[in-house]
Amino acid sequence: MQGINEPDIGELTIRFAEEEDASTIFEMVKELATYENLLDQLEATEQLIEQELFQRKIAEALIAEYQGKAVGYAIFFQSFSSFVGRRGIYIEDLYVKPEMRGKGFGKALFSAIAELAMARNCGRLEWACLDWNAPSIEFYKKTGASAMDQWTVYRLTDKDLQTRLR
Repeated sequence: MQGINEPDIGELTIRFAEEEDASTIFEMVKELATYENLLDQLEATEQLIEQELFQRKIAEALIAEYQGKAVGYAIFFQSFSSFVGRRGIYIEDLYVKPEMRGKGFGKALFSAIAELAMARNCGRLEWACLDWNAPSIEFYKKTGASAMDQWTVYRLTDKDLQTRLR
């Protein structure tokens, strides 16, 4: 028997995002930035998301809908491993609205990307997770994922690219 907080996962639909989803994705990107305490670093706009995801197609997105309303999204793109000799998928964002967490929606989104990776004969599925995000870390460990503790992520931002590498 289902409890109050356990919706019928059968009512969940996961689909590829379309151009008209740009505003929905952007709203959830802002929610994610707020959750990660990174809203001050958000440079994306609805127009950039529309342009980059749907016009230039540099990444793909999935939308999770429950009872006809968007409850989450995932953005991912193709990577390549020279060691494996095959492409992979890198998950940039996997987000479920706070009030909808714990219901299996994040697992369903993650599984949909994993299925795509297998269907595309990818050698890897990778992502990054903030080290303080215990609920996400626990979720990923339950999937069998292992942390790449011996690797450190480095980043150059636009400003660094423009000034330090000249």
